[in-house]
Amino acid sequence: MRKNYIVLLFFLGMFGSVFSQELLWKVGAHSFFDNNEFVGSQLRSSQTMAGVRLAPELGLEWSGKHRIFAGVDLMREFGSDEKVDFWDLIAYHEFDQKPFRFYMGAFPRRMALEKYPRMFFQDSILNYRPIVTGIFWEYYSGEDFLNAWIDWTGRQTRERNEAFLVGVSGRYNLNMFYGQLFSYMYHFAAKADPVIPEGLHDNGLAWVSLGIDPAKKTSFEKLEANVGWTAGLERDRSIGKWHTPQGFLSEIKVEYKGLGLFNTYYIGGKQQVFYGDHGNQIYWGDPFYRSTEYNRTDFYLYFVKTNVVNLKFIYSLHFVEKEVYHEQLFYATFDLNNLKKKEEKKQQYIWDDWFKKED
Repeated sequence: MRKNYIVLLFFLGMFGSVFSQELLWKVGAHSFFDNNEFVGSQLRSSQTMAGVRLAPELGLEWSGKHRIFAGVDLMREFGSDEKVDFWDLIAYHEFDQKPFRFYMGAFPRRMALEKYPRMFFQDSILNYRPIVTGIFWEYYSGEDFLNAWIDWTGRQTRERNEAFLVGVSGRYNLNMFYGQLFSYMYHFAAKADPVIPEGLHDNGLAWVSLGIDPAKKTSFEKLEANVGWTAGLERDRSIGKWHTPQGFLSEIKVEYKGLGLFNTYYIGGKQQVFYGDHGNQIYWGDPFYRSTEYNRTDFYLYFVKTNVVNLKFIYSLHFVEKEVYHEQLFYATFDLNNLKKKEEKKQQYIWDDWFKKED
C-alpha cells in the first residue's frame, strides 16, 4: 500500500507540474491561388494551383525559453473530391533565448527558411511542402542572423529515395549596407536494393551578395537593392563529373503603404543541370533558372496587412526564353495565437490611406 501511495503521489506530481506550465495555442489558415500562364515555355508548365491549409497547434512553455508544440497541417485543393488532399504532422521542440533559437522535429517551413530566394525554393514549396522535418539553429541580433539547418525529406525504402537538404544562411548589416549568404546542398540517394541502379546526386547552390537598404531613413516600408554571385556544384556520382554553373543574381525591393515592386534578375550559366533526369525530385528551385537569362518582376498590393491577417495580390511578369509570361497570385493568411509577442501593428487598409477625408 505504501509503495502504491508513493507511486500515485509521483504521478500526481508529474501531472500537476505539466499543467502548471503555460498552455499555448496557434491556429493558421492559409489560402492561395496561383495562376501560371506559361503556355509555350520549354522550362515550366502552365497550370493553376489553388487550395487552403489549416494548421492548429497546441503547446506548453516552461522556463520562459522552452516550448513544445504538436498539431497538424491539413491541405485541401480547390475543386478536389477529397476532404483532405495532403496532411503533415507538426511536432517540435523550440528553444529561444537571445541571441539563439533552436527548433527540432517537424516544424513550419516559414518559421525558418522563408527568407531564401526563389532560386532555392520556388513559390509552391511553401504551399505543398510546408513542414521541415529536421533541425534548425540560429544566432540572431536585430536584423543580423546566422543559421544552419537540415531538412530530412526522404527516408530510404524500396519505394522511396533517401534525401535530405542541409544549408547555411546569414546576413550582416552595417548602417544601411549589408552582406548576405544563402546556401544549401541536396543529397539524393538511391532506393533500398534498387532494381535498376541509380546514381547518387549531390546538388549544391550558394548565393553571396552585397546590398543597400536605406528604408529606415525614408517613409518606405522597403527600399532595398543587392547584387551577388551564384554558384552551383552538382554531380551524378555514377558519372563522377562535377558541374559548376555560375552567374549573377540581383534583387530590387520597393514597398510604400502596401503597394510594392520586387524584381529579380539572373544572368549566367544554366542551373539545375540534371533536371531532365529527375525534375523536381532533386530540384526545389524555380525551373526558369535553367535559362541563361531570366528576369521576374512582381507588382503587388496588400489589401490588409497586420500581424494576424494578410491579404496580398501579386501580378508577375516573367521575361525568359525571349518571351514574356504572366502569373497572378493571391494569398490570404490568418494567424492567431496566445504567444507573447510584440505590439500588434495597426490594421492597414490601403484605400484608407489613399482616400481618407481630411477633417
